[in-house]
Amino acid sequence: MGQNASQSDYQHSWKSREMLIAVFAVGMISLHLYLRFGAAVSAQWQNVPLLAVLLFGGVPLTWELLRRLFHREFGSDLLAGISIVVSVLLGEYLAGALVVLMLSGGEALENFAVSSASSVLHALSQRMPSVAHRKTGASIDDVALEEIAIGDQVVVYPHEACPVDGTVTEGHGVMDESYLTGEPYMMSKTPGAAVLSGAVNGQSALVIRADKLAIDSRFSKIMEVMERSEEQKPRMRRLADQLGAWYTPLAILIGVGAWAASGDPVRFLAVMVVATPCPLLIAIPVAIIGSISLAARRAIIVRDPAALETAETCRTIIFDKTGTLTYGEPRLVGEFVRDESQRLQILAYASSLEKYSKHPLADAVVRYAADARVHQYDVVEVDERPGHGLTGMIDGHKVELTSRKRMQANNAESLEHLPPQASGLECVVLLDNQYAATYQFRDTPRADGASFVRHLEPRHQIKRTMLVSGDRESESRYLADQVGIHNVYASQTPEQKLEIVREETQTANTIFVGDGINDAPALMAATVGVAFGQHSDVTTEAADVVVLDSSLQKIDEFLHISRRMRSIALQSALGGMALSVVGMAIASAGYLPPVAGAVCQEVIDVIAVLNAMRVAIPPKSLIDFDPHSTASGVG
Repeated sequence: MGQNASQSDYQHSWKSREMLIAVFAVGMISLHLYLRFGAAVSAQWQNVPLLAVLLFGGVPLTWELLRRLFHREFGSDLLAGISIVVSVLLGEYLAGALVVLMLSGGEALENFAVSSASSVLHALSQRMPSVAHRKTGASIDDVALEEIAIGDQVVVYPHEACPVDGTVTEGHGVMDESYLTGEPYMMSKTPGAAVLSGAVNGQSALVIRADKLAIDSRFSKIMEVMERSEEQKPRMRRLADQLGAWYTPLAILIGVGAWAASGDPVRFLAVMVVATPCPLLIAIPVAIIGSISLAARRAIIVRDPAALETAETCRTIIFDKTGTLTYGEPRLVGEFVRDESQRLQILAYASSLEKYSKHPLADAVVRYAADARVHQYDVVEVDERPGHGLTGMIDGHKVELTSRKRMQANNAESLEHLPPQASGLECVVLLDNQYAATYQFRDTPRADGASFVRHLEPRHQIKRTMLVSGDRESESRYLADQVGIHNVYASQTPEQKLEIVREETQTANTIFVGDGINDAPALMAATVGVAFGQHSDVTTEAADVVVLDSSLQKIDEFLHISRRMRSIALQSALGGMALSVVGMAIASAGYLPPVAGAVCQEVIDVIAVLNAMRVAIPPKSLIDFDPHSTASGVG
């Protein structure tokens, strides 16, 4: 990782220098023009600002191009480097300075549009505490995380991240493990329950026994996978490089041919100056910046501009389950009562009691009752002992909410009334120690999930749709059936998710959509990683695109912004290059000297850039599916 960090620091430093070079070039060229046309000074002094640009700007830029060539990074900006060198050799300093400005300005423009706040691994490490609260007897001491040994008692205060994998020994409460395991619920924690490092504690302090060293914890393993994923992520060829792969040899061929035919090296320089691929170096970044701005106004943050260029080429989309195709919270979906005439009465009792509970399912019962507009009762003698469920006295009746397992142990005579065990979660309601009802819960699919999935192939040429989840097989299959996905991988660890994404990406460009820390390695390995929501700073750092609103419509909008950006960028680039080829033909015939060629290229740039700027104008609509549709097809 030291090498990667060094490379990242170098790239950040180089981006800063490009901006300084661009600003310096503007100032020096302006000074040259003043000395040439506004002050009576000799030609020797007029060229001093231009020589400064070529020395302090051209040399670093040319050296950077040579470094890229050494690493076999052959790009469209090679023509600019050739132009700078030849302009110096032939004494055409103004032409060379203009090329320096065009090259540094185009790069700086894109770098200004998107800057990375911090690395993924930094965000990951920042999430974990650096100290743990070790309990010895009656005393609690803060010690370095590395000092925690297996068997130590560790206190996890409310809202803290659990520092190590372990088992609860004291206290009861809930923990949020959704971004680690894929399970969409706050999980109850009582003595004997396992806890994972990185899980966020609820409102009650817990004491846990460390079962693993910090270095062997689940969170550390995810971090290791992240490191490997970052190292092995393939570099995508940018759009400008793809176009430059044929444009650069063509320009060099025309320039060499003009030199050979005329015997005049200035014609070679003139062709190179006109050929400087500014429609690639400037128009494409302008289209990217406009698209990034348009996306940001629609609550879509594009962190890597390459995502805009490549999303349109993706033919496989891979979804995590929790919080992406589902709402990420339990909802009451099944209601079975022993006496149907008492359904609303039982619901009223249960919801009145659940208001006093911290159980993960309590809110779901309360919300369901609120929608049913049932009467709420006063509750007395509320008791919620760990592992025993919730009890209270309501209107003279004893009401108890418990589990199927505990009810079976204490109320054998009521077993015949229980509905069959279903996937998902459930709770049992007892009224005066007799079975009254069973409530079943699921993390329900988004209302627009099925119509969104259906429209991906006809509208976006997505040939393969997959669900890869850390959740259980039954829950994953249930969701997949609801939204129409046939390729399902359930109970997947972050390592397994990463491997699946890598295999799919080798076959076709992929989009991965996820929202938890367990998705971060897969987000980095995919061609385009889309973080859904703002649940984790680690996830958003790992992703190329962050959708701030939890809405599938935003993903559709991003896909359309990508398609529109690519289309307009290609129009600008190919149109500008076609005009440049015409200019090269004129320059090769000797009718366009280097400085005039640079001015001609600037005119071409303006045309290409004006066309590229259209991308920031929002169209009437950026979605093409009906989120309310339940029929096949798209709206």
